[in-house]
Amino acid sequence: MRKDQIFVVFLTLVLMISSCKSEGEKDHPAGIPNILFIAVDDLRPELGCYSRDHIHSPNIDRLASEGTRFDRSYCNIPVCGASRASLMTGLRPARHRFLHWYTRADEDAPGVVTLPGHFRNNGYYTISNGKVFHHANDAVEAWDEIWRPVSGSVSPRDYAIPENMFTDSAAGVRGPPFERAAVDDTTYLDGKLATRVISDLRRVKKMGKPFFLAAGFFKPHLPFNAPEKYWKIYDGKVKLPYNNYPPENAPVESLHNWGELRAYSGVPKKGPLSDEFATELIHGYYACVSYTDAQIGKILDELKRLKLDNSTIVILWGDHGWNLREHGLWCKHCNYETSLRTPLILKVPGTKQVRSTGEIVEYVDIYPTLCELAGLELPGHLQGRSFRELLFNRKAISDGTAVSQWHAGITTIRENYFYTEWVNDRDTVYARMLYDHNRDPDENVNIAERQESSTVVREMSREMRLLRGDNYFR
Repeated sequence: MRKDQIFVVFLTLVLMISSCKSEGEKDHPAGIPNILFIAVDDLRPELGCYSRDHIHSPNIDRLASEGTRFDRSYCNIPVCGASRASLMTGLRPARHRFLHWYTRADEDAPGVVTLPGHFRNNGYYTISNGKVFHHANDAVEAWDEIWRPVSGSVSPRDYAIPENMFTDSAAGVRGPPFERAAVDDTTYLDGKLATRVISDLRRVKKMGKPFFLAAGFFKPHLPFNAPEKYWKIYDGKVKLPYNNYPPENAPVESLHNWGELRAYSGVPKKGPLSDEFATELIHGYYACVSYTDAQIGKILDELKRLKLDNSTIVILWGDHGWNLREHGLWCKHCNYETSLRTPLILKVPGTKQVRSTGEIVEYVDIYPTLCELAGLELPGHLQGRSFRELLFNRKAISDGTAVSQWHAGITTIRENYFYTEWVNDRDTVYARMLYDHNRDPDENVNIAERQESSTVVREMSREMRLLRGDNYFR
């Protein structure tokens, strides 16, 4: 018998046995874990559980205290669409694959079975709520249900104040980059999303099938709109980063004009922002982090109330980092650690987990890890490696390397080194940078051209090509 046939027979027997239970209440197949898959847009690892005391994130902190926190987790590309497509297919970016915010998995990797699709093929009921793939209609065969919150009286850019809803699409101008409004949590999209996920949890509990339920939160993505009570948390407490300047010897290729932010009204089209404006933006970002944290807390509370927490693997991840004026940059879209390092937390119920690990992992590793935890066979196309052992064995090690990419810039991360080189179609290097995080954790001095760095540069350049693979240019 095939594996799917065995599962059907087993599930039929379980459902027959469960007929004595109250109507609408069915047993979950024993030993098969559910998956609660929480994605957060633009979330930095600037959280209480990452020893950032100025951030109020009690619910994410609670999840971290019950699972494993990854201190050196890296996305494979720092932009929404491409990062999600890469994670959900288990494939790395390449020269012509997974490069843009508008990237689609079903176009850049046609025929590849996605992570939720693999779970669905193995008997899971799969639901996508909110922003999971960048496009709601991407890889639709992976899901039994797809839902995104309608805006109702709120604009597509998620404003509560009517005069802020202005969008001149022809001129590329949106509303303001932040909004502070005395409104309820459900006024904004993430509040609606939490309500929907809670409703879905109640519904799938009665199905008698394992579920893969994804909740994709929109904040803290621009615009930084959050209810007043979350802004109040940070009144008078926001500090600007000290390194509001490009790194010494940084290649011009490593910097950008943060066009994503400049598309909002009131943001100058060129030049730096005033300290006052920068402080207000950071204030708004922090408020959005706490707002989203509160919505995640509501979902986790309901998971526990329904007694699903003992049978549900919970994973929380941010799709990439975000710059808050470090190196004079805003947004993502670059090869600095501020754009590439991400929060990643994973809780496996009924196990004794390592509380945190400093081993390097990358997002292509998530697909095989969840498969192993659920007892599913690994598809042959995967390019990452499972980090399952890191969850339970403090002495376990990863392969110690991550590779990230932003267009022609490819970053290799190993030990304390962060090395990036920019290559053309002939694989010729035309710019590079190297940072030693032991000596320079904030990446303020590029040492790639120093004589004492030559061995490290040579080794990491070779290592990057091995990990990148022979099909990179195809």
